[in-house]
Amino acid sequence: MRKLVSVSLLALSLAYATAVSAAPATWTIDPGHSEVAFSIRHFFSRVPGNFGKFTGTFVYDSQKPENSTVQADIDASSINTRNDKRDNHLRSEDFFYVEKFPALTFQSTKVTAAGDKKLKVDGNLTMRGVTKPVTLDVTFLGSGPTMGGESRSGFEAVTTVNRKDFGILWNKSLDQGGTLLGDDVEIKLNVEGVIRPDKPAAPPKS
Repeated sequence: MRKLVSVSLLALSLAYATAVSAAPATWTIDPGHSEVAFSIRHFFSRVPGNFGKFTGTFVYDSQKPENSTVQADIDASSINTRNDKRDNHLRSEDFFYVEKFPALTFQSTKVTAAGDKKLKVDGNLTMRGVTKPVTLDVTFLGSGPTMGGESRSGFEAVTTVNRKDFGILWNKSLDQGGTLLGDDVEIKLNVEGVIRPDKPAAPPKS
């Protein structure tokens, strides 16, 4: 009997996971299990960094990817390259100018299938008050039920933008030629979405 119950529960879980991955659903980005990371050339190597505060939602339709959408907001002041002096400079008018432009935003405009579990997500990225089109190369990692009745999904995305396109121009020329910083910024996103069960309404007070 126990074996039958275990098999039945497993079958129900697999059926639920399949339904979640197949049906379009609105997911909330879980910042505690996600990352917005970037890197840029500094002299000859690449310096990594990330943004610690961000929010967003996305709709993923595995059957009709064109119906999928993404929206995200990033707190520019939460930039972190593990160097306080550098981070304060990045928050200044030379770079993100967070006092005037506190947020970076992304809004998708088109989603297309690009192979098995692969997507192309076109959208508008706004940074330092400038909006430019960008394309994210996205990989769907999977989705399904987790503890407490939640559902979770995972995605990875990468893109490269030219910081000068967004008015971030600061640099220094080197005596031997070249510049201190590169122009291209590589962006890598690790995103975990969550759908939490609705909380039951509180009983009326007697």
